[in-house]
Amino acid sequence: EAIPEPETLFDDYSGRASPAANQEMTIARHMFDVYDLKLGPLRGADLPEWQAAAFERMSADQKAVWDAGYDPRNEAFAAAGLEGDELTRWKYQRYIKDYLRTIASIDDNLGRILDWLENSGLAENTVVVYSSDQGFYLGEHGWYDKRWMYEESFRTPLIVRWPGATAAGGSSRAIVSNLDLAPTFLEMAGLEAPPEMQGRSLVPLLGGETPDDWRTSFYYHYYEADGPHAVAEHYGVATDRYKLIRYPATDEWELFDLELDPQELTSVADDPSYADVRSKLAAELDRLREELQVP
Repeated sequence: EAIPEPETLFDDYSGRASPAANQEMTIARHMFDVYDLKLGPLRGADLPEWQAAAFERMSADQKAVWDAGYDPRNEAFAAAGLEGDELTRWKYQRYIKDYLRTIASIDDNLGRILDWLENSGLAENTVVVYSSDQGFYLGEHGWYDKRWMYEESFRTPLIVRWPGATAAGGSSRAIVSNLDLAPTFLEMAGLEAPPEMQGRSLVPLLGGETPDDWRTSFYYHYYEADGPHAVAEHYGVATDRYKLIRYPATDEWELFDLELDPQELTSVADDPSYADVRSKLAAELDRLREELQVP
């Protein structure tokens, strides 16, 4: 059964600064046949050593299951001779289904951990935190991978179960960061965070209270312009509604109104009606860069 495609799978990157089009992370043109799409043999002299090593970690039984799962599908793909949009659609289905299988496995094994805590009598004395280092593109804008300040990779999962402190099913719309995790863990343990830490404890938020002085903006900076996927260096500031991004190499700006344009398809950086918004965000961006001592 086919997984529904995102609306922007065939994004043409119009309406944004030039770096959005000048990258190497499209499903259509840049996925690696073996590493990303599981096409071709995962063994042999032509395979990079690190990829071969990953396959060799599997037991003989696991390799047999792998081959039984992929070989027939790969043979059918080779026989189909797909091109153009149909080839992109096939790559998307291979990618998203592999991803969903991985997530299902993570979910199953997280359940095993929670069951073990419950059966061991430790559940009421254990804080469980589920998070990640970033979000991930699942075909949005035609991409895979991460890196950008756009919403799909900018937003990061964070789920906390703290018996006696967090309410089941509760949520917060406050702007939080992985910088906040260490101060949070220290407060949970009854310790103070050292002053050089830039994050804040999430303990009040976990209890359902948002401090009046909680942050209303967040700074992001991607440095690795010469790294994989050729994503340009960029930095910016985000609030609950707006996002201002600068690309220093080309001196281009993007401004998005997330309420009216949640998929970030049309920058309004040069729209006169947003001049005041841009000016205020630019001032906030300068303030954050100074506060964080960005070189």
